[in-house]
Amino acid sequence: MSKTLPDDGVIVVDNMSKAFRLHRSGTRTVKSAVVDLVKRRGAGKNMFWALRDVSFSVGKGETLGIVGANGAGKSTLLSLLAGTKTPTKGSIRTQGTISSLLELGAGFHPDLTGRENVYLAGAIMGLSRKQMRERFDAIVEFAGMGEFIDQPVKHYSSGMYVRLGFAVSVEVDPDILLIDEVLAVGDDNFQKKCLAKIEAFRKLGKTMLIISHDLGTIQSISDRILFLDEGRVAGIGDPHETIGGYRALSRARQTQGHEREWGTGEARIDDVVFENGEGRATDTFASGGAVRCRIRYTARKRIEDPVFGFSLSQADTRLVFGSNTQVESVRIDAIEGKGELVLTLKELPVAAGNYLFSFSLHSSDHRENYHRLDYAFSITVLSEARFEGVCRIPCSWEI
Repeated sequence: MSKTLPDDGVIVVDNMSKAFRLHRSGTRTVKSAVVDLVKRRGAGKNMFWALRDVSFSVGKGETLGIVGANGAGKSTLLSLLAGTKTPTKGSIRTQGTISSLLELGAGFHPDLTGRENVYLAGAIMGLSRKQMRERFDAIVEFAGMGEFIDQPVKHYSSGMYVRLGFAVSVEVDPDILLIDEVLAVGDDNFQKKCLAKIEAFRKLGKTMLIISHDLGTIQSISDRILFLDEGRVAGIGDPHETIGGYRALSRARQTQGHEREWGTGEARIDDVVFENGEGRATDTFASGGAVRCRIRYTARKRIEDPVFGFSLSQADTRLVFGSNTQVESVRIDAIEGKGELVLTLKELPVAAGNYLFSFSLHSSDHRENYHRLDYAFSITVLSEARFEGVCRIPCSWEI
């Protein structure tokens, strides 16, 4: 065991790596498969390392958030902790019972009813039928599945799947709870119930590991954050600092070298915090939803009649829309010292994809550019709507 890892952690991951063998394309004969197996031809060449030299520990009652880009190894890590996969190298040690919600409907048999799957999940966790009967009503009530609990789960919607899965995972009363992106599915009411249950678990001294792309939420509920990048630990520690490091790396990659900062420096835009319509800090938005930008600035001297501006561009820097306070007839008499300006986009009717925000602070005659941040902030927009182009314009057809 590594000397840097405590022995009293309920989860201890020590120098752990996980590799998957990539199958070669093309038709293979039985003979060639046997020859490859015997000779181990090309061993190591067709291996994909999902995780490399990962070490960390989690204390009893701690909530550890896990962040990283798609493909960083987050879900693989939780699968290893849950025991559904085994490490290629290194070791994992856990203490206590583990319940997990790793993917939509994982562990549910599609032909069984919700009721039957609840009892099956309990049996897998080692609980008796009597213990599950005692928990059954609470599971159904939390999931809101009363009228559907005796229907085969293959007929469930994605929201019903995850509601039932989360309810089972928390009501079996585990020592360690592993959650993968449950907050990304379901309506606002269900998400609030999940957050309330997570807070209740924290008060009971339960240990939790949670993956989420909702950075604002995961920062608020975690004691520490683990940042994975391309299968390696890129940071672990204070939620605010670690999320900041993740945002900075994501921003640098998504701006693809387009980012540019310039100006006289007499006034500066210190930071821009993005929030959704509910006021939650996030980098991911729904198409058609609201975006609120909290622009925090510092003016080193009094500046009369300043103008704040912004633009939204596609990932390749093609302009989508831009405006400023002057164009919108919003006059700011003067700024001095620190302050904050709030920009609200009531609707963001753009297609799914990555977009870049630019912000500017300049004089009303445009002769002085105090501070410009070109393509400096990236956001992701999600959309289920299908249409051609960048923006969705409401339309109707009549015959």
